[in-house]
Amino acid sequence: MRFFACGLFLFLAGCAASPAYVPESQQLDTSLLPLPDTTVSIANLSSCTDSAEKSIQIDSKSPITILVHGCNGSAGRFRSLAQLYAFHGQQAICYNYEDRASLLESADKLALAVNALAEATSNQNIAIIGHSMGGLISRKAMEDNPKIANPLSDKNLELITISAPLSGIKAANHCGIAPLHWLSAGIIPGICWAVTGNNWREISSSADFIRYPEPLIPSVQKYLKIVTNEKDTCRLKATDGSCIESDYVFNLAEQYHQKIDNYENITGVQVDAGHVEIVGNKDIVPRKLLAILQEYNMLSYTPRDRKEALEKLLAELY
Repeated sequence: MRFFACGLFLFLAGCAASPAYVPESQQLDTSLLPLPDTTVSIANLSSCTDSAEKSIQIDSKSPITILVHGCNGSAGRFRSLAQLYAFHGQQAICYNYEDRASLLESADKLALAVNALAEATSNQNIAIIGHSMGGLISRKAMEDNPKIANPLSDKNLELITISAPLSGIKAANHCGIAPLHWLSAGIIPGICWAVTGNNWREISSSADFIRYPEPLIPSVQKYLKIVTNEKDTCRLKATDGSCIESDYVFNLAEQYHQKIDNYENITGVQVDAGHVEIVGNKDIVPRKLLAILQEYNMLSYTPRDRKEALEKLLAELY
């Protein structure tokens, strides 16, 4: 039981980006974006900063990308990625959720937010990008949902999941073994809840949330699934080059799912990259992710005469 508890705590620690996070309240440079024509206030959506201001100015006639952070995350953790979208003239906003909440609850709220955003826009194109736990939420949100009155039938949706444990989190598998709940006199459920919160019943490989994914709604035209081979990756190195902190969180088996991988409109990409490396942080430029997003037309290509400016921006952001 001690080993099980340690495994869960290591999973939770692995979700946290390092070094210690400093809130990002500075607004994005929007000078290269189309001029906004609408201001919206939608529950759980905001610009990709940690600012208290949650209303969003958008150009309702242009495509929008929604970024969904992983556990221990926030909108501000994706500020740099949103700024890279803005550099390429594309709008990106963030979905905020409590990472100890039920994944079903967070997915329902995301579906409602996407629906509300769709009603406020005339452009047909909305993309949802979810990293890690945010990938689980994003995929579930794009399933048919009876709580959504308008199933987005007139929109062209794109779904991108990155490093998402679609087959469940191995470290949490004890949480899904019902006999252990009573054999441990309730200790195991208590540990599971203490570590992960109200989603503890949804994240093991035996959870219905994991085992029984439904087909995506028809308006999801494209699903890009990015799997990261995180073996032997390093998140933080010492000055002598030795690894201080691993960037390994999920193995390949946790990220592949037979039913999901057979979705009709899915494109799978596997890349050698660490769990944080793929989306970047203050010390890591997410070059591999940018290359994949551009290759699959999720992000505009950088014009040759703008490459130098992009490198300057990357140096400033990372």
